[in-house]
Amino acid sequence: MIDRLEKEVDMLERHLQVLKMVIGNEPIGIVKMSNETGYPHHKVRYSLRVLEEENLIEPSSQGAITTEDTADFVDELDDKIDAIVEKLDSMKIEETAEIQS
Repeated sequence: MIDRLEKEVDMLERHLQVLKMVIGNEPIGIVKMSNETGYPHHKVRYSLRVLEEENLIEPSSQGAITTEDTADFVDELDDKIDAIVEKLDSMKIEETAEIQS
């Protein structure tokens, strides 16, 4: 049950790392991102596709670049992550009593 969430978080982490690289180095290509992150080309390509579908990046002849939506997404990201963390914290099962078998 929790394994799927962990995989989703790992994938989100990769997408955000790729987005950070585009923001900091635009235009940037798949080969350079793969070399710098250690992710295989196919995983970088998938992250780029997801980011493009979200209109956070777009392709150019020199590599991926940001869009006009990128800054707003980045501005809201920390608040969204904080809200998710808060929700996950509230889901914890505290040691209130010894569980009976």
